[in-house]
Parts: sequence; C-alpha cells; structure tokens
Amino acid sequence: MTSDTTPYVGQELELFAQATHWKNYIRHAVRPFVGCNVLEVGAGLGGTTRFLCDGSQKRWICLEPDASLAGKLQGAIDAGDIPTCCETKVGTLTSIGINDVVDTILYIDVLEHIEDDATELRNAIRVLQPGGHVIVLSPAHQWLFTPFDEAIGHYRRYTKRTLAALTPADATLAHLTYLDSVGLLASLANRLLLRSAEPTHRQIQLWDKGMVRTSRVLDPMLGRKVGKSVLGVWRKNS
Repeated sequence: MTSDTTPYVGQELELFAQATHWKNYIRHAVRPFVGCNVLEVGAGLGGTTRFLCDGSQKRWICLEPDASLAGKLQGAIDAGDIPTCCETKVGTLTSIGINDVVDTILYIDVLEHIEDDATELRNAIRVLQPGGHVIVLSPAHQWLFTPFDEAIGHYRRYTKRTLAALTPADATLAHLTYLDSVGLLASLANRLLLRSAEPTHRQIQLWDKGMVRTSRVLDPMLGRKVGKSVLGVWRKNS
C-alpha cells in the first residue's frame, strides 16, 4: 500500500471471510472503541465490515486501494448485503481530506501490509477527532513469519512492545493485548512443520471452529499475555 491505488497481492480474503468465530471474537474485543463515524482502512471485500458495522453508525468509510476489490464491496453495499451507512473510497489514507474527519480508524489485519507503519499511524491520528480511537489488529511475533506472510504482502509481525513503540506523539495507548492463545500453537506448527504458503479451507475451519472458541475461554485465564494476534488501541489527545 504505497500509492493511492494498489492491486492487492493476497488471495486469502475469501478464505478468511469464512472464519466467523474469529470475526465475532474481534467484534467483542474492539466494540468498546468503535464510534459513529468510522474509517476502515484496507476494507478488502468487506469481510470485517460485515461483522463490525451493525448499521447504527452515522458513516462508515470503506477505504480500499485495490479498485477491483472496492468495486465488489460497493456492489455488496448496493445489494443491501452491507449496511447503507457504508460507502467505498478507492485509495489510501492520503485520500482522506479535512472534511472526512472521523472518530474511529480501523486497521484490521492491515498495518502489517504498510511499509512505513509509523508515518501511517501519525497520519491516522491527524485526521482523527480528539478523543477518537485508532484500532490496530495484526499478526503477532516476527519469529512466526512464514511463507504465507510473505505471499500476502506482510512486511512484519508485531509484539506488544513493537506496536507500542509506534505510539504517535499526540496520542495515548489506551489498550494493548494479545488474542488467540491456542491459535499461537497452530501458527508455530505451520512455522516449524508445514511451512505452507496458504492455509487450506479445512485448516481454517479447524482453527476457527475449534481453536478460536477455545481461545476465548483460555485467553482471559492466561491474562491475555500470549496469542497469535496483537490488538492495540490509541486515543487521540484532546
């Protein structure tokens, strides 16, 4: 995502759209920080939009640099498959003008695709209303980096420490945690044994229906100190 219009290199969006238990877990984790005027960066085919946008928001901007994906997403909105408060914009954060100031900016499995992540977050805070939130969910732990990460255009994975280090000067880190402790074991197995460039449908279903449901129970018991994904939320200072 280095220009306003960029074709997406990954092929996994439709595959992970079937991970309904994971999407519900994400929704539960980020719901307290989602406001009424939302900018979703890297909206793709709307897999995250469908779970996080319940139609009560005033405005939900689906920002997507791949014009083909944005077109399919707009088609879903027009067909009524996604709430009518949603709209698509083709481009990146630089496409957002002063009149598009929002109270929530989402990067759900997106920031790891952006080479200059620190500048991206600084720019996100710039267009955010005071008191608003930037929400980032990304894959965790660089030692889990696999051919799959490389194949879908990931520059990196994060830890709580490296994500916290990105905190812009005019923002406060409000929430930082790991998610999916059981999924961490699956990622480790893939890293050491399978080394696959793309998970299969069966693997996604096994992870989503079994591991994620177990993680929702275990994560609080483990203090959310381990996980396959890391969630960070920043609040813009007044």
